Amino acid sequence: MIRLSEITIEAGDFSLANLSLEIQPREYVVLMGKTGCGKTSLLEILCGLRKPTSGSVWIGGTDVTHYSPGDRQIGYVPQDLALFPTMSVAEHLEFAWKVRGASRKHITAQRERTAEMLAITHLLDRPVHGLSGGEAQRVALGRALALEPAVLLLDEPLSALDEQTRDEMLALLLSVKDATHVTTLHVTHHSGEAARLADRCLRIENGCLVEQ
Repeated sequence: MIRLSEITIEAGDFSLANLSLEIQPREYVVLMGKTGCGKTSLLEILCGLRKPTSGSVWIGGTDVTHYSPGDRQIGYVPQDLALFPTMSVAEHLEFAWKVRGASRKHITAQRERTAEMLAITHLLDRPVHGLSGGEAQRVALGRALALEPAVLLLDEPLSALDEQTRDEMLALLLSVKDATHVTTLHVTHHSGEAARLADRCLRIENGCLVEQ
């Protein structure tokens, strides 16, 4: 479950006031709205990269407002993917477990499971700098999912892809949705993505959250 309670954001000339949001376990919610309306800011507040001016953030019944990003059980795919240029595909899928000191056996098993789910096993030894847009997107998604997070946040994950690759990634996201049932908040401008993926669609309009 995801819950934002009376969140206020103030940053320069930008502000959102007293926004509340609740997403049920296993629900896939798409968030839409004009550029600059605060969609990415809400994702950053959820995953701990931005502090709200006021309000609280809840994940699975726990108040995580003051938790560090690594302690929130959230997988996050930012719009720029933020892949580590010196790491291979395999190292990206292993990263979160290595940080937590998991055993080599466990890390390998989780890496293989994630790679198989995303059809990137053949890419494991590749560096990320030579990947296509769709391949890089799969790796970023794999890094987010490898730790089996309670919540998945996607910030315009398909915006930089051509039409054919976007269709392939939409099919992949549907299969991930069915396979993992992870609670998901997906930001997009694309109504077609919402139509294919969303259990529920929300929109930020005039500083308010409106359900569509």
